Amino acid sequence: MKKQILTTAVAGTILMSNFFGGFAEAASISSLKDQQNQIEKEKSEISSTINDADKQINSLNEQQSDVKEQMTRIDIAIGDTHKKISDKTAELEETKAEITRLQEEIKVTKERIEKRNELLKERARNYQETGGMVSYLDVLMGSHNFSDFIDRANAVATIMQADQDILKQHEADKKSLEENQAKLEVELASVQTMLVDLEKLNQQLNAQRAEQDRLLATLEQQEEEIHEHKMELQEEAQLLAAQSAAIQKAIALEQKRQEEAAAAAAAAAAAAAAAAANNNSGSGNGGGESTSPQPPTAPVSTAPVSSGAFTMPANGTFTSGFGGRWGATHFGIDIANRAAGVPIWAAADGVVIQSYLSSSYGNVVFIAHSVNGQTYTTVYAHMETRSVSSGAVVRKGQQIGIMGNTGDSTGKHLHFELHRGEWNSSKSNAINPVGIVPMP
Repeated sequence: MKKQILTTAVAGTILMSNFFGGFAEAASISSLKDQQNQIEKEKSEISSTINDADKQINSLNEQQSDVKEQMTRIDIAIGDTHKKISDKTAELEETKAEITRLQEEIKVTKERIEKRNELLKERARNYQETGGMVSYLDVLMGSHNFSDFIDRANAVATIMQADQDILKQHEADKKSLEENQAKLEVELASVQTMLVDLEKLNQQLNAQRAEQDRLLATLEQQEEEIHEHKMELQEEAQLLAAQSAAIQKAIALEQKRQEEAAAAAAAAAAAAAAAAANNNSGSGNGGGESTSPQPPTAPVSTAPVSSGAFTMPANGTFTSGFGGRWGATHFGIDIANRAAGVPIWAAADGVVIQSYLSSSYGNVVFIAHSVNGQTYTTVYAHMETRSVSSGAVVRKGQQIGIMGNTGDSTGKHLHFELHRGEWNSSKSNAINPVGIVPMP
């Protein structure tokens, strides 16, 4: 009777084990499909966003081309203005040289005018003293003969004509002097005015050129930012594509683990039933030696592996928690350790989704896990080096890298994230690992 009860209990244990194992497997498969659908949706959204980024980049490139054409036109205008300024400056120098030359002529003319003024003053005094023609009559009347009279008459006529010529030349010189001075003043003022206008135009063109430079720099900065965002999107798209395969592989590993656990449980139950049967048989026969089945030997690990589903990812000091920090949200926890060669361990059995160098995470490893029908993603960032590759199967406590200070980091530490389900750029699935994953 006892043997029958024991056999029934063992059978029940096996059935319950199969039931819960099957339930967990069904939950894992269902979770996998849901996550794969979610990943495909996110990939589609990212693809659309990348297309939008490409359109923005094309638009910015067109704007940059327009700005560069405008800059070329401005440069041509600046070059033309500089040539005009150079020409007008040369013209101004020529005008100044002409003014200097005319000033010398004016100086000579003024000296000549002064000498004529003295001569005319002398003539005027003679007119006043002799009544003008008296002196000339004295000259004529003082002739000795007719021939001498003719000579003296010619001489007087010549002198009188010379006086008239002096007066005419005097007036002509004065008029030329006044005209040249007025002409040079007009030319000088015109050249100076044009130079001032050209300098103003040059300043305006340089200001426009500087504005176009600033505009081009802004457009290039915007393009750089969009390129960076596009690279982040492409990085995320690659990560999402890798997650689907990694999660499916992790589920397969979980199914295998459950099958092995069920087989081990069945073997243990069968061994227990056999032992019970032997005990019953031995007591009925008056004795017999009984042996208890020995538990399987646990694998030896150099890492301080915890007994639960997760183990701590690194040794060190807990420096920053999950939640608000510096006006933003910190989606993980930080563990710091100044020692050299600090190892980073996989927090649980899983499949490496991605292992690469990120601009923000630095050297980073993403691992997909399936624990009791629930999928998780862990992130190990800012490592100095990585020792696992994308697609690799890792065991809990296996070293995956060395603690470092790469990427967007201000000191040597491990930034560790835990996501219930897949990782996404919004980190909406991130959860506080404290209480789930053992901490140092």
